[in-house]
Amino acid sequence: MIVGVGIDVAEIDRFDAALRRTPGMAGRLFVERELYLPGGERRGIASLAARFAAKEALAKALGAPPGLLWTDAEVTTGEHGRPGLTVSGTVAARAELLGVRSWHVSLSHDAGVASAVVIAEA
Repeated sequence: MIVGVGIDVAEIDRFDAALRRTPGMAGRLFVERELYLPGGERRGIASLAARFAAKEALAKALGAPPGLLWTDAEVTTGEHGRPGLTVSGTVAARAELLGVRSWHVSLSHDAGVASAVVIAEA
């Protein structure tokens, strides 16, 4: 059963400008594994913008309650590049309250826009 669906878009250039303007912002939005590829290279801005859109979409799928922490949701990369979510803390507590048992995530970026869809399933 679907508990919630969220979708979000982020203009890549605008997101990049916000990160450059506010140096500590990336650390408040992302955990270390989201910022860097396995070899230690920093992810590209389009990839980060898509991950940010996924976190926004996740919040919407959970009903957008106040108090969710950005770093309590990690956008992961699974087998064959498939995106997923690992949740903890405030996000895990809300998901448990709603009976969420699994996540479906889709990320995309093209023409200067990053987008994400998150489906929360019981």
